[in-house]
This record gives sequence, structure tokens and C-alpha cells, in this order.
Amino acid sequence: MTNNHKSRTALVHGGTRRSQYGEVSEALFLTQGFVYETAEAAEARFVKAGDDEFIYARYGNPTVRMFEDRISGYLGYEDGFACASGMAAVNGALMALLKAGDHVVASRALFGSCLYVLEDILARFGVEITLVDGTDNAAWDMAIRDETRLVFLESISNPTLEVIDLRHVCQTAHAKGALVLVDDAMATPVFSYAQECGADIAIVSTTKHVDGQGRMLGGIICGSKALIRGPIETYVKHTGGAMNPFTAWSHLKSLETLELRVRAQASAAFKVAEALSGHPKLASVRYPTHSSHPQSSLALSQAESGGTVLTFDVVGGRTPCFAMMNALKVATISNNFADSKSIATHPATTTHQRLPQSQKDLLGISDGLVRFSVGLEEVDDIIADLLGALDVC
Repeated sequence: MTNNHKSRTALVHGGTRRSQYGEVSEALFLTQGFVYETAEAAEARFVKAGDDEFIYARYGNPTVRMFEDRISGYLGYEDGFACASGMAAVNGALMALLKAGDHVVASRALFGSCLYVLEDILARFGVEITLVDGTDNAAWDMAIRDETRLVFLESISNPTLEVIDLRHVCQTAHAKGALVLVDDAMATPVFSYAQECGADIAIVSTTKHVDGQGRMLGGIICGSKALIRGPIETYVKHTGGAMNPFTAWSHLKSLETLELRVRAQASAAFKVAEALSGHPKLASVRYPTHSSHPQSSLALSQAESGGTVLTFDVVGGRTPCFAMMNALKVATISNNFADSKSIATHPATTTHQRLPQSQKDLLGISDGLVRFSVGLEEVDDIIADLLGALDVC
């Protein structure tokens, strides 16, 4: 692969390694360990393993390395380390880069498990956490200090779809010598702008769009080779959070269709937002690049699409909201997103249930809020399903 190839070509061929058998499809290396020709060779590999030399599956694997190379290159980063889940990637990156006494500035609009790692785990070990309104550039400017070690945010927040001015945050953080770590789940790998805006590390929950078909958990940490093969690889390989080779192989096959799937879903998501906008039973509809979103101009300045997820707020709260969800016939009720099947989620009682009511109110997670992940069904069927369900509530 060269830099002259387009992105879809890179998703099919990037990082390919072939065995002596010359297989067309990527080989799946289901092995715990590796054999050395001599004791001296084993010693040398433990001292320093080369790019295509492996020791133990927890440290690295040829199939996993193919996946790491392919997706990190696609996202514009030098390297990546694949993890067992998206949260294993978040936890691995934070724990690898932080120590007692460090200061972290993070957006308050974070996924519940990310908040737990920050406020419960890292704070317990002496890391100081400051949460800010991620949509307020002045709040970032005020909170990021000379001693700030790391800035953490979701480029598009889950579930309320707030959009952060990533260029501004990166400039402010770098001026103070802080690293910027971006959770890119909602932006999708296809429309990611983390590297372009200057983020040092991008984390992708590959459970979402990469797998995209409800089968595998996975995550990847992407960044410079110095960060990935330095503190991050060291931490993750010793604590057991690495991706297994079967997941990596499945993800490699999914990458071949990633752009085709995600672009179709994103196009459909915009059409769904358009169809629901102004509905009398909805207090609001949010999709990042739709004109009804308060930050649509910022969203469009950073990416060509707002992703595959929209939210809407059912008038009347939980009771009519649940009635609407229960009336859906095409979409399913679940707590995942970015699947080939359309999924409706009620964040207040599921993914963000543990948040105190005051925090839900602050973030806009109301009892009527639905996070709707648009799948690969015919968009007219998705719209008809939603409109029919709204007639019931």
C-alpha cells in the first residue's frame, strides 16, 4: 500500500501479511504462543521483538497486527494497539498515560463507563479530574493548566450528540503541553476527524461500526508509534486487555465493507432526522449535521457527515416514550449502536442509568430521550416504522 491509494482500497488491502501459502483472505493465527528455532533466538526476541516477530498472544499476534496496521493507517495514525473492547481501550490508554498527581480535563458529556473510569478509578489513585461543558471553548481554556497531563473527550457525545470544537481543544491543550485523547465512537471511523484536528490519540470502539453486525466486542488505541509501542503496549500487554485473533480476523473482513455500510447508514440517518423534524409528538430531533442541530455549522466544518445515530425527545416523558419504543416493528430495542439493524435505546434507564438525576438533567438525558441508531434496512421502512410508532404514543 502507498499513500496514493484511496481510503476504500486501504480498507481492503492495508496491513496485509501473507504466510508461505499465499492465501487470498487474511490468515487467522489461533495460537497462544510461538516457536523459536533456538534458545538463543528466544532470548533475542524477548530482548527486542521485530515488527513481524511475536512472543505470546497477549503481547501480539500476526492477525491482530494486520488489523492494527489497517485501521490505524486508515485513521491517519502511525500505529495502533487492539484491545478486547472499546472500554478496555479507554481504560488502557488512560491508565498507561496517567499517574498519581496528574491532572485531566474532560468533557462532562461522556459515556457512563468512561465517567466511572475517571471519577471512581483514576480519582481513587490520585488523579485530579476536572469536568467541563465540552461545547464551551472558554471552559476548556480556563480548565486546561500548565500541569494538565491529558484532555479526554468524545468528538460527538453519547447520547446527546453534542459536538466539540476539536481543533480549538487540541490547540489549547498542546499550548499547555497536554495530550488529547478522543473517543471517536459516534463520529465513526469513516468520518473521523481526530487526527486531522490534531488529537494525539483516537480510540475506536470497534464493537460499533467496524464489526457493525452485532457479533464482536473490540477496541483500538491509535496514535504515534512512540506512544503506542511505548507506554500503551507495555500497560495493555501486561494487564491482559489485548484483542483475540478471531475478533481481529472478523474485524479485518468487516473493514472491507466499512465505508459502504457506514456511508449508507449515515445518509439514511440524515433522512430519518429530516422526516422526524417538526413532528408534534417530539420536543426535539438532533442529528449533528442537520440544520435543526444547534451546532450543525461546527459539525459540518469538521466532517462531511454526522454519523449513523440521531436522538429525539418524546413529548410527555417515559410513559409515551416507552409506548413508542414498544410499538416499533423494524427497529429493535437494545443498548448498542452502529449495527446493521436499527436500534432504539432509552439512555436514562439503560446506558446512563447510574448517573444521578442532577447530572442527567445537566446533560439533557431526559425521560423522553431516545437514541436511535440507523441500520441498513430500507430507509423508507425505518421512517414508516418510527412514524407509525409515534402514532401509538
